[in-house]
Amino acid sequence: MHIDEFREYCISKPGVSEEFPFDETTLVFKVGGKMFALTDVEDDFSVTLKCNPDYAAELREKYPNIKGAYHMNKIHWNTIYEAMNFDEEIFKHLIDLSYKLVVSGLSKKIRESIPES
Repeated sequence: MHIDEFREYCISKPGVSEEFPFDETTLVFKVGGKMFALTDVEDDFSVTLKCNPDYAAELREKYPNIKGAYHMNKIHWNTIYEAMNFDEEIFKHLIDLSYKLVVSGLSKKIRESIPES
């Protein structure tokens, strides 16, 4: 998956917005005002996603290009390096998981304001 496909996949999810809150190169995808995915649009294509702690550790052990996310809580966030070469089915699954984790942590009022897919 390339960065354009990644972007399209993320913004196709209900209630997602995209912005550059940190600088002009870090693209962040949010749902309900909370981040679920981010990438740098200038450097090599890598993606940071939220993950449950046990699965995050399992992924890091299994895949050499998945590491604890830089500048993030490494218990809950992983970065997939060289994402364009990563298995697309697993990649989409990890995006979906990140999205669902963030949505599940939102208040009931915010969750109910997100349109159903």
